[in-house]
Amino acid sequence: MEGNAAVLKKTPYRFKRYYAYILATVVALGLPFIKINGNHIFLLSFDKKQLHLMGIAFDMQELYLMPFLLMLLFLGIFAVTAIGGRAWCGWACPQTIFRVVYRDLIESKLLGLRRIKNKQKEPNWSKPENASKKVVAIILWSILSLIAAADFMWYFVPPEDFFAYIQNPTEHWFLIGFVLAIAGFLVYDVIWLKEDFCVYVCPYSRVQSVLYDDDTYQAIYSTKRGGHIYNDSKEKIIFKQKDLPEETNECTTCESCVTVCPTHIDIRKGLQLECINCLECVDACTKVMGKLGKESLVQWTSTSDIEKGQATKFLRKSTILYAVALVVVVGLLFVMGGKKEYMLLNVNKTTQLYKIDENNTVSNNFLLLFQNTDSKTHTYNIEVIGRDDIVIKRFSPFKLNPGKLRKKVIILETDKILVNDNTKDTPIPVKLRAYAVDEPNKISVIRDAVFIYPRADKLK
Repeated sequence: MEGNAAVLKKTPYRFKRYYAYILATVVALGLPFIKINGNHIFLLSFDKKQLHLMGIAFDMQELYLMPFLLMLLFLGIFAVTAIGGRAWCGWACPQTIFRVVYRDLIESKLLGLRRIKNKQKEPNWSKPENASKKVVAIILWSILSLIAAADFMWYFVPPEDFFAYIQNPTEHWFLIGFVLAIAGFLVYDVIWLKEDFCVYVCPYSRVQSVLYDDDTYQAIYSTKRGGHIYNDSKEKIIFKQKDLPEETNECTTCESCVTVCPTHIDIRKGLQLECINCLECVDACTKVMGKLGKESLVQWTSTSDIEKGQATKFLRKSTILYAVALVVVVGLLFVMGGKKEYMLLNVNKTTQLYKIDENNTVSNNFLLLFQNTDSKTHTYNIEVIGRDDIVIKRFSPFKLNPGKLRKKVIILETDKILVNDNTKDTPIPVKLRAYAVDEPNKISVIRDAVFIYPRADKLK
């Protein structure tokens, strides 16, 4: 009896998933509002042409970080899959969370249209009462879809701008239309497409099998204890408990693990791409077998454990390689992120190669484009480094507000004889250093320029 009670008191995976869903929802809704030094934790703003990452703002010219972020995303998902199967799908994927909110919360708990334990049975929609409840469910989910769509947009349009924009909808039809389009898709996806999105649309299910090995955690039915319900051709051969080949087979053929499955599969058939590792089948079998004082026939474990009786190895070749790759990518991300430029500068020469004054002073014109990528206003100045024979003429320090650009024309000139060559003009490398007067050590950029010196016969 004590063993029986221990099994029954075991916290269902369903409740653990609910806690994970709540945490994921809080993070997704709260993250856009968190700022560090005036910058967001994560924001990819096409409006301001900026990427905010961990409180640091990077301009579009600095999007060399994006490949590292994408590698981190995919390697992270692959690593999670190798260790815990499709744990992402069952425990954190927005598609799964949305379906649970609509099916289990709205339709089942609030409106009583379904039973959480039986996801296969459709309500009788011909009844006026059920039809009216369906309308209420659609309205409730439509409201939540608008919130989810707005939350999605907050990662591209910061909330402070988003709420300002929607106060003038006639001036921001594209934003409003985008939010409505996303909300409309979520309504169609969650209410009509359902788990078919996971089975037929999402590409993740197609690659999961190549990431699994014998030590990957997944929902597995023990054929040793329960017996073979399907043959090698995946055809069902057992329908009643009395037809099981051995008396020691424990499966009761109650079909609880089947009726509770959101993707309409029978876990007893083995690994299937439709399985999202929600572990509903584990909970169902745990409850049934717990009443008999036995462990569940469907376990959240690995093939090595349930079929070979071997301990699951977390540290194995694949997981070690994934860990090394993730460490390398994270390291590169920090290194590259630490090289943020708080000022961007482009140096371009004008169409005129050079100009010669009456006293043989040679000048070159350059067009400079400054951009302040910091979060505060700075005063910029510029100097020539490494050469005393070329000086800057007609340039004075100027202020530039955060995120703003300014074009400046500077003139480099010399009254010295730099080259004595009668055959050709001579390009002379010059280094220009632009810096913030208030923070010269932190904000300093060096750019190469080419000063064209005329051939000797052009000088008077």
